[in-house]
Amino acid sequence: MVKFEIHDLNIWFGSAHAIKQVNMEVQSNEILSVIGPSNSGKTTFLRALNRLNELNVNYKITGAVELEREDVRGIEIEELRRKVGMVFALPLPLPLSIFDNVAYGIRIHGEKGKEKIEEKVEETLKQAYLWEEVKDRLSESAFKLSGGQQQRLCIARTLAVGPEVILFDEPCSGLDPISTAKVEDAMVKLKEKFTIVLVTNNVKQAARVGDKTAFFLSGELVELNKTDRIFTAPKDKRTDGYIRGKFG
Repeated sequence: MVKFEIHDLNIWFGSAHAIKQVNMEVQSNEILSVIGPSNSGKTTFLRALNRLNELNVNYKITGAVELEREDVRGIEIEELRRKVGMVFALPLPLPLSIFDNVAYGIRIHGEKGKEKIEEKVEETLKQAYLWEEVKDRLSESAFKLSGGQQQRLCIARTLAVGPEVILFDEPCSGLDPISTAKVEDAMVKLKEKFTIVLVTNNVKQAARVGDKTAFFLSGELVELNKTDRIFTAPKDKRTDGYIRGKFG
């Protein structure tokens, strides 16, 4: 099943043409890795999926981004961002306890039952591969967690509001290899229930977790294919050059 359909997408910030005539699909329950050098349009593309680019006053868009056949511009913004959650490069826990970081979004969406909140907190911490590490310290400040644990806490917080899609914007850029592996393990497990779009500067990470990989360069979608094909037999020499480290 197709989750996102992108039609003739062009994005500008002022006179800078950031995304150029992109057409593509994102399938349900897959991990799409998005790779490319700096200023290739990766994050701009990602933020178009939940309209975060609109925070920039110089933003202009033509074409369409459709979530299950509905143009995202026609979806109320809070509902869209509940359906399409985002995990950023730097973990941003709230100045609350570990428990309340996850419970916050659940309460915002109207749940008042103590038992149901507790069940949801436990469920999402387990999905984020964090429960076993924090189950005996839920009342502690989230800031006492390591960077990798804070990132998985942010994943749990995103999951708690019931999204359909999770966008990851370089979620492991500041993490050590062990923490990175735990986040990657969580992503692979999460695709059973969610659609995941991962922007990463780490081509090895893209190869490890992506079902498909999209290569962007200077705002253009150069190539989109199954990940094993992209990394073993790319169709475009620019894709091959980037993967081999010749530029970027």
